[in-house]
Amino acid sequence: MSNQTEANKKWQEKNKEYAKYLSNRSRARSFIRNHATLEDLEELEGLIEARREDLENIDTNK
Repeated sequence: MSNQTEANKKWQEKNKEYAKYLSNRSRARSFIRNHATLEDLEELEGLIEARREDLENIDTNK
């Protein structure tokens, strides 16, 4: 294994939650760019709007 590969593995072990977040974000973007149908995009737009409202409500309640 190269030094960079070892360093990457060590970072991922130390930052499991953030690494999982980055991986999920990457998969979501890839799906949208390469595979999503119009129906998928319409559903995702609704989900995004609902999530945005949830996050805005959390920010205003602080």
